[in-house]
Amino acid sequence: MDRVLNFTAGETEAGTRLDKYLADMVEDLTRSAAVLLLEDGKVTVNKKSAAKNYKIKTGDEVEILIPEPVEYEAKAENIPLDIVYEDDSLLVVNKPKGMVVHPAAGNYEGTLVNALLYHCKDSLSGINGVLRPGIVHRIDKNTSGLLIVAKTDFAHKGLAEQIKEHSFTREYEAVVCGRFKEPEGTVNAPIGRHHVDRKKMCVTEKNSKNAVTHYRVLEEFRNYSHIACKLETGRTHQIRVHMAYMGHPVAGDDVYGKPLNDFTGQCLHAKKIGFIHPVTGEYLEFDSNLPEYFSNFLEKLKKIGY
Repeated sequence: MDRVLNFTAGETEAGTRLDKYLADMVEDLTRSAAVLLLEDGKVTVNKKSAAKNYKIKTGDEVEILIPEPVEYEAKAENIPLDIVYEDDSLLVVNKPKGMVVHPAAGNYEGTLVNALLYHCKDSLSGINGVLRPGIVHRIDKNTSGLLIVAKTDFAHKGLAEQIKEHSFTREYEAVVCGRFKEPEGTVNAPIGRHHVDRKKMCVTEKNSKNAVTHYRVLEEFRNYSHIACKLETGRTHQIRVHMAYMGHPVAGDDVYGKPLNDFTGQCLHAKKIGFIHPVTGEYLEFDSNLPEYFSNFLEKLKKIGY
């Protein structure tokens, strides 16, 4: 069924291009998808059609008609996978930076799910539907590292319960901006959806969930720090939001910090993951090497000293 969304622009949105405003206000709506809606006449400003480059004014009444989504079934693609562990119930994959985990608007091909469907055939849990088969938890497109995939519904439920109880071991490494006053610490600050930009998360008391990140400095440079982070909770963008909140955004993070010329996206790697196998009851833990983009950036920091 089609959805109709209505927004009244506030002072903070004034001057924003209409296509960007739509993408900011509607969760999971990309800017390119917003342009298509505009071209199809699905958007009005003050009950009149408007161009994508229209600049929003305070008090503008914006109405968006979101057509009923067409069900899409992910297709198998022969994409190489770095599989760290596999059995009849699950597998652990080392996801490269730049790969989207599951299909969504604008990314229906080349995702981890497309690769898994080719590798596993019909052996993936169906709990999360046709677009997210086997996906128990996610990491961002531009975050590299370890991810668990469930082959059966039984394994999926067991792993999901551990995530719910925060009993997973999840450790990351990151390069962040600036130097820390203390060699280690804990960020205990709730995270919720940003009140203006719906694609971003932020530290907030409103409509939020508790979030706890433990960090430890591994090495310091003049303007950067190499740190390890252990998650006690697993909120969306948790490390990126918590580090930015502390004034130490992840290097290269163009959403919560500033982009770098050296590479696209944030310098963040899911290095270690541990869990109880939902079938055998055995505790399994896996560690991965830092990817090339990460180690090369560290080497550059060491050589240049900045």
